[in-house]
Amino acid sequence: MEKLIEERMREVISAVFNIPVNEIRTDASSDNIESWDSLKHMNMVSALEEEFLIEFDDKEIFELLNYELIKTIVLEKIEN
Repeated sequence: MEKLIEERMREVISAVFNIPVNEIRTDASSDNIESWDSLKHMNMVSALEEEFLIEFDDKEIFELLNYELIKTIVLEKIEN
């Protein structure tokens, strides 16, 4: 199940930042994705909420700074 969730996350991130899915590695972050700005960050948050039918609180939104943190928070939300 975790692999399926990661695949869906990569597809969402790929669509939001307009980069190929295979370029989204576990070290993906605002530091190494050139198109990652504050507007696209919020677009990613909205897209992830829609894709997984979850809602992030303000603190979580600010923590979604890299792939590993996104994965951790999304998995926690889905499991609860």
